[in-house]
Amino acid sequence: MKKERVVIIGSGPAGLTAALYTARAQLAPVVIAGAQLGGQVAITHEIENYPGFPDGLSGPELVERMKEHAENFGAVVEFDLVDSVDFSNGSPFYIKTYGEEYLADAVIVTIGADPRKLGVPGEEEYIGAGVSYCGTCDGFFFRGKDIVVVGGGDSALEEGIFLTRFATSVNIIHRRDELRAGVQLQQRAFNNEKINFTWNSVVEEIVGGDGGVNAVRLKNVLTGEETIHPTEGVFIFIGHDPNNAVFGDQIALNENGYIITDQRYRTNVDGVFAAGEIQDEIWRQVATSVGQGTSAAMAAIQWLEANEETLQELEAAPA
Repeated sequence: MKKERVVIIGSGPAGLTAALYTARAQLAPVVIAGAQLGGQVAITHEIENYPGFPDGLSGPELVERMKEHAENFGAVVEFDLVDSVDFSNGSPFYIKTYGEEYLADAVIVTIGADPRKLGVPGEEEYIGAGVSYCGTCDGFFFRGKDIVVVGGGDSALEEGIFLTRFATSVNIIHRRDELRAGVQLQQRAFNNEKINFTWNSVVEEIVGGDGGVNAVRLKNVLTGEETIHPTEGVFIFIGHDPNNAVFGDQIALNENGYIITDQRYRTNVDGVFAAGEIQDEIWRQVATSVGQGTSAAMAAIQWLEANEETLQELEAAPA
């Protein structure tokens, strides 16, 4: 079993930023990266809204640079998955991965949230080539194109309205004949000349070729009729699922399953912090996750300094 000062669970922008800050504080953090370095950012085709990169860069390139930056100061990135944790006895906290066991004085959780997928043919194949889960991230690449938005809640309408800045037309596809979004958002969408609606319909398939998406196959849920709707982009906004399963009931969650933190990114467990999309269900941007990772790391550093004497006594105590 390895004893560490800081273990960071997750390797997205929040996690790698937290790794950089705690590494610069000479805490030699261990980052449990998961199956894919960078999480959702790793499947983002191009990022053009992160400060300092006016020409843009790909998601994988950005997270690789973040990883190298943190490693330069002593962070260790392990490509492993967390199997279980035990926070019940306080610090040091027990973390079991599929390859190792750790005791950590402090833990920073940055494990993220995954966008819900339609689960239809063509969806996985065309991610980054016409299929997107973030209008703010990818809308710029659909200038002058006809696109569809799938969903009927606040996020679908907010992103659909935003996408009209770039797209020629936005067709919102919803499985019902009325929206779940707030009344004011609905009114804004109905009044937007670029937005139209396809009601009582679901996407059965995303169709494309070598150049990317070129159509969706729709099914009317009332009549069963299927139609082909030409489009150059499919934006899916049917919700997110925070990756909270490994924590069970050991960390306080809100009604949507996101970790609750205070302004210093502290959870209800003393010595456990959280940042990024596992505790942020609103913004979901690289830049906001970086800021949250910074704050969580600084809070963890301060916590470790304030509790240094107690932690040393615990480590010196007989097992």
